[in-house]
Amino acid sequence: MKYLSEYRNPELVKQYITELHKITTKPWNIMEICGGQTHSLVKNGLLDLLPSNIRMIHGPGCPVCVTPISLIDKAIELMKQDVILCSFGDMTRVPGSSQSLLQAKAEGGDLRILYSPLEAVNIAAQNPDREIVFFAVGFETTAPSIALAVIHAQKLDLDNFSLLVSHVLVPPAMETILSDEFCTIDAFLGAGHVCTIVGLEEYYPISAKYKIPIVISGFEPADLLRAIYHAVLQLETGKFEVENQYTRLVKEEGNIKAKEVVDTVFTIGGQEWRSIGVIENSGLVMRENYRKYDANSRFSINSSNKKTDQNCIAGEILRGTKKPNQCPEFGKKCKPSNPLGAPMVSSEGACAAYYNYL
Repeated sequence: MKYLSEYRNPELVKQYITELHKITTKPWNIMEICGGQTHSLVKNGLLDLLPSNIRMIHGPGCPVCVTPISLIDKAIELMKQDVILCSFGDMTRVPGSSQSLLQAKAEGGDLRILYSPLEAVNIAAQNPDREIVFFAVGFETTAPSIALAVIHAQKLDLDNFSLLVSHVLVPPAMETILSDEFCTIDAFLGAGHVCTIVGLEEYYPISAKYKIPIVISGFEPADLLRAIYHAVLQLETGKFEVENQYTRLVKEEGNIKAKEVVDTVFTIGGQEWRSIGVIENSGLVMRENYRKYDANSRFSINSSNKKTDQNCIAGEILRGTKKPNQCPEFGKKCKPSNPLGAPMVSSEGACAAYYNYL
């Protein structure tokens, strides 16, 4: 199968591993920013094949994991107000301050699990007497389809559709991590699917300011090893550049039409990240002329200031300062069947990857 089997080719993987062992002379810390990359590294056993002085650090690249407790609590409160809440499936088991969306559904809330935000628009059209709210979660990758859903709702002149927005942006999170005085990261693997949308422009100033290589990577074993190889090659030769190793999908300018539709509906603003706090200019917020589709504007929703379970170290894991198996509750009190934090729930969460594959 094109673009799949060849990137899982064992011989190609061996070649990259061999070359990495040849060129690596110093210890390097490399952060993969995307949860999908984390799962591929762990699932395919790549962490054990890398030279011992290459340390992969798992970043906050899981949109479900960084969605704040306050928004989950708001979503649950909306369900109690007889709203039909629509959500992607991986959000439904993430703990809020007292329960998850799925637990709220079990108590009688109307929760619809969807694959596309356009399905929520259809539900709104079919239920004109009910309020429909779509829980809009994700990085730059899901933003275009959600923006299109808003535009479609406007064209249908729907008055009963809105979004509870928790869209976050990758580059500001990278800057926040790099500006920490305790940061030990030497290079980044950029998230290929994010760059498919936004391109490379936003990464150049980060690379130049912090003198750090940023190598855009895909998600298959050969993709990741190739990107790690090029990151180490830069580090060993004293370079710091933005390098695109996912050229089969990522273009320099990204997807111009997708960016235009996102810019039509959203503007940039501050956003709270679960267990991290508010990062300025790291989220998407509704533009004034689309404010009628903002659930925060349409409904009176109390904001929760409650914290995560005190035994959960999700914040340290998301910042890359600790690994999942360094949590005292990992695999004990915290399991996929009883998650203390979002990284154990999500299909892209680092804790789930470690639990399922290590």
